[in-house]
Amino acid sequence: MTKFKVKKPEEYSFNDILFNKSDFIGTITINRPQAYNAYTLNTLYEMIEAIEDLIWDDNIAVIVITGSGDKAFSTGGDVKEYASDYITHPEEFWKWMGIFTRFHDLIRNSGKPVIARLNGMVAGGGNEINLSCDLAIAAEHVTIRQVGTSVGSVAAGGATQFLPLFLGDRRAREMLLLNEPVSAEKALEWGLVNYVVPAEELDSKVNEIAQKLVDKFPECTRYTKQQLNFWRDFAWNMTIGHAKEWLTLHFGSEETYEGMQGFVEKRKPDYIKIRKGINTLQCLNCGSNNIPKEYKYCGNCGNKL
Repeated sequence: MTKFKVKKPEEYSFNDILFNKSDFIGTITINRPQAYNAYTLNTLYEMIEAIEDLIWDDNIAVIVITGSGDKAFSTGGDVKEYASDYITHPEEFWKWMGIFTRFHDLIRNSGKPVIARLNGMVAGGGNEINLSCDLAIAAEHVTIRQVGTSVGSVAAGGATQFLPLFLGDRRAREMLLLNEPVSAEKALEWGLVNYVVPAEELDSKVNEIAQKLVDKFPECTRYTKQQLNFWRDFAWNMTIGHAKEWLTLHFGSEETYEGMQGFVEKRKPDYIKIRKGINTLQCLNCGSNNIPKEYKYCGNCGNKL
């Protein structure tokens, strides 16, 4: 008898995700449609708990990750949380990256095929989830894009490592440097997804592919996945620690502040201001950033600058 305890989905008290098990398929749904299924720290915690359960459950053969509704699969990390919690305390983002890394490690090392059910917009860290999955099935209206260089970040949580493997160098650079959306049709042509179907056929296609995976030997499937992971594991493990450190240090920078604030304020970031090197100050007492350099005191805590 296994010592690894699993639960029925209804025994969990998740706030940010929906969790379901049926016919050898376990489904994790990011349930934050009001935020286009962007994930917070709490969402990552809940997804980790759910995926660990599915890994340990011998009655589960296939894992499906998706988002609520039909507008978004996921738009990545919640920028509002970034702006409120990490810009002034970038050291806390180092801890966030540890949880983020653990989630992606679990997808790759689950020993079970993971299907990305792409039900809507896929952006930023949402595409990094897509890239970590084994297979992807998209509705026709889906678009996929990276946004890092537009919002003051770098897509080094999977996209910079995996997109060259999926697309080749030129297309990867196109996605990562231009941040333009890729249609579902082009994503299929490029190899970002395996299947594209009308939205009303998405569930039936996901179930069809999942059942095909159920009808395979589990140990052979597990080791096949492990072998297929080689280049992803190599690229990921060679770079993710550096990404964690650089992104943490950069979170207190002017570029990140301007990008995140632009998003929160629903305006285009002032890229030219940054290029012209209009410098600001940071309060060493409370961590407030982007204080005009002519200020003598911090407007937040009153500390002398």
